[in-house]
Amino acid sequence: MNRRAALYTRAMAVGVGVVLLGIANALAQAEPPIDGIYTCTDANGRKLRSDRPIPACMDREQTVLNPSGTVRARVGPSLSVQQRAEQEARKKEEAFEQARLQEDKRRDRAMLTRYPSREVHDKERAAALGRLNAVVLEAEKRTMVLHDERNKIDRELDFYQGDAAKAPPALRRQIDYVAQGLQAQRRFIQVQENERQRINARFDEELARLKQLWQEPQRPGARP
Repeated sequence: MNRRAALYTRAMAVGVGVVLLGIANALAQAEPPIDGIYTCTDANGRKLRSDRPIPACMDREQTVLNPSGTVRARVGPSLSVQQRAEQEARKKEEAFEQARLQEDKRRDRAMLTRYPSREVHDKERAAALGRLNAVVLEAEKRTMVLHDERNKIDRELDFYQGDAAKAPPALRRQIDYVAQGLQAQRRFIQVQENERQRINARFDEELARLKQLWQEPQRPGARP
């Protein structure tokens, strides 16, 4: 019997400790009260007044009045830990969205400054593709040179019945060099073709956005 009483007493002590800990955490998280008269209407329709936050209205908005009766502040309902976390998450999401919108506006302004007209945009596209075409042209010239070397090698291989295994080591090394060179040039030209597609895709995307920006009304004093 004594053992049962001791267990009961211990359980009661633990329960009281948990309650006190919960109260302490709630007080630690609560914001300091605002000076003034708190008023609200509770769930039963009663109008309450107090010089501090009203416990019966923790789930609803409370109005804080000055001594003169004017409104000093409005205090929202107390939030649970989960509600407070959700509120913080919403605030972060809204801040991120605002930052994204500001970045989009900054990019649009920069694009309009760089491309005030379709003519300027087309000119820059042509310049970018022109530089790329020059690089591809050089690669094609190098490819033609390697093909000429390969034709010379083939004529020399006629002496060995077209069998490279019978050719001297120097000729075999030359065959490998030309083959590797042709392969490298083909890869290089393919890379440039991929770059051409990337450039056109970029300018097409810019142009689609610029068409919208060019049609928007300009602010007074803004550059047309």
